[in-house]
Amino acid sequence: MQTKTDWVSRPERSRTWVIRLMAWIALTTGRSFARLFLYPISLYFLLSAGEASAASRQYLQKVFGHSPTWSQRFRHIYCFAATILDRVFLLNGRFDQFEVHVHVDDAVQALIGKGRGCILLGAHLGSFEIARAYAHERQGPAATMVMYEENAKKLNEVLNAINPDLEQRVIGLGKVDSMLRVEQSLQRGEFIGILADRGLGDGGRSMVCDFLGAPAKFYTGPLRMAYLLKVPVLLMVGLYQGGNRYDLHIEQLVDMNELEGQHRGEVLAQTMARYVAGIERHCCNAPYNWFNFYDFWK
Repeated sequence: MQTKTDWVSRPERSRTWVIRLMAWIALTTGRSFARLFLYPISLYFLLSAGEASAASRQYLQKVFGHSPTWSQRFRHIYCFAATILDRVFLLNGRFDQFEVHVHVDDAVQALIGKGRGCILLGAHLGSFEIARAYAHERQGPAATMVMYEENAKKLNEVLNAINPDLEQRVIGLGKVDSMLRVEQSLQRGEFIGILADRGLGDGGRSMVCDFLGAPAKFYTGPLRMAYLLKVPVLLMVGLYQGGNRYDLHIEQLVDMNELEGQHRGEVLAQTMARYVAGIERHCCNAPYNWFNFYDFWK
């Protein structure tokens, strides 16, 4: 039986040559034609990816409150495939292909205006790449991804397959200089992006929160990093809304610099509760954007 953290060691279904082929087809034929391939691909995964398909059904049942229909299950897989295809265009600078509606609260606007470095807490919800693309296009703060070393290697392989000339901004945790690079990036006023809904689970500290009506484990490593570095923590999600439309939401969860002297455990618990509540809210508003295809509640 698959455990929640088996995603770390689970082999990827895709291969680099397949990604290169799909990237070439997409950039050569255009986004509209390439999207036609998403229908058979989504149907194939719906029928053949047993564990992932079961996890999709489990999640949809929780978010809808009833057993999902086949069309809803197909739409969930299709939404995931669409964001993967769009990554090809975003990583090749084709921002003109998309219509992005940005929702940023006043606190975040103030932080950007002051040039303060922030930690962006995302999730496997929608597209993080749309945020990086938007920041690049509007010449906003640079966004660097932080992830576990093995997954950083996998991501770089995928990104290099999509665009070999792309200068990557990925910091792999576990190296001697990882935290130093994070701190230096924050001091330069950059954003550090972390998908905080997953963790290694090998002794990693976690917190159980109610998520879509059932307890789920969330790892506190990213919040501990923010507490140590005394920087603001923002929630960021880029929700795919169909066609070429995305909604980018960025909201402040906490400014760790303003909580000097408060008990760390209390700060982490309150911030995690806000993070989980935000993720749940966006799941309910855009239910097909949740891309954790394993038993998240186990």
